[in-house]
This record gives sequence, structure tokens and C-alpha cells, in this order.
Amino acid sequence: MKQTTMMIASLVLAGSISQAANSAKGSDVNNTKVNERDAQMDTLTPVDQSQGTKSDVELTRKIRQEVVADKSFSTDAQNVKIITLNGMVTLRGPVATTSEKQKIDGLAKRTAGVKKVDNQLEVKSKVE
Repeated sequence: MKQTTMMIASLVLAGSISQAANSAKGSDVNNTKVNERDAQMDTLTPVDQSQGTKSDVELTRKIRQEVVADKSFSTDAQNVKIITLNGMVTLRGPVATTSEKQKIDGLAKRTAGVKKVDNQLEVKSKVE
């Protein structure tokens, strides 16, 4: 009886995981076009962060913590790319509103040690 219960629970869990994966595929989580554009352009990506110093990584961490801690941000805003090299922060990716774009820019600029912020955040259009 115990084995049967465990087997049923495992099947239900596997089905739930599969359903969640399918749901994610159908939503607006596909950044393929943006990633392809980034690869073709002479622009910073998170991989470039590895060229930075420990203090650059620390700045990125501090900014990321503040962005994630703000529960008013959309999922897109909480997942923007933050790249720091020599104290210069680049912000990239989609956000839901102009307000989010400005707020993230302000968070980065207020972080101690940041020399400059290059805000490349893009406000998603309502119709896609």
C-alpha cells in the first residue's frame, strides 16, 4: 500500500512538472531574438562580467539584491541583465513600464561605487 501511494505521488508530481514546463513554453518567456541580437552586436553581455574585478561582481550583486527585493517589479524587471566592468554598470533587457526602467536606473546609480550607468532597458510594448 505504501509503495502504491508513493508511486501515485511520483506520477502526479511528474505530471505537474511537465504541465508547468509546457505552460512556461507558451508564455512570453522566449528571449531568443534578444539573445541573438546581443550575440551579433558589439555589446556587453553577462559573460563579459568575468573580465571584471571582485568589486565589479560585488556591485552587480548589490544591485541585483535591490532589484529582486522590490516586489513591485514585474518578473521581467527582476530578471534584467546587470553587467559591471570597472565600476560602469550596463542594464539590459525588457521591463514592463517606463517607471520600472527609471526605478532600476535609480537603484543602480545610488549604489555606492558605481561610476556610470548605461541604461539599455527596453519597455515592452503592450501588443507583441
